[in-house]
Amino acid sequence: MRMRTVRLVVMILAAASFASAEDRRMLRPEELGSRPIEIAADRLLADSVKNSVTFEGNVVAKQEDVTLFSDRLFAEYSSASGAVEKIVADGNVRVIQADREARAAHAVFYNLEQRIVLTGGADVTQGGNTLKGETATIYLRENRSVVSGGEGGRVRAVIQPKGQSGKKEKGGR
Repeated sequence: MRMRTVRLVVMILAAASFASAEDRRMLRPEELGSRPIEIAADRLLADSVKNSVTFEGNVVAKQEDVTLFSDRLFAEYSSASGAVEKIVADGNVRVIQADREARAAHAVFYNLEQRIVLTGGADVTQGGNTLKGETATIYLRENRSVVSGGEGGRVRAVIQPKGQSGKKEKGGR
């Protein structure tokens, strides 16, 4: 029974077929968290009793158009449905979705809510714009982010004019 559960978890987590970003928009909000998550790493440790799986070393997790990179990833799943409920990522965390990228020391992904909370010096970049703070929360369904805290309790933002990428042109001041 225990080995069967481990195999089921690995099959769920290693599912390789993903819908496109276009399909994501067509899904009902409650369906987004039920999409397969593909995770690759150097090592996997499964615990059927605790309904969890730990991935270590060069971890890459993908769901739809969202990719998460980290040194270590801990996933908790429902024993009833087999669905991943929460993922905790530590070490060199980087999350990419389309032209948005977020970096931090630690992240928690709430799969059913499609919400990612990054802590430990969060940095969010999109289209040349940057937001920096202690904590960043990314709401994937709503395509929005909230950044708080930071140096002296303040956040820092650099917002580029339309058509600018933040790079200085040659001969510019």
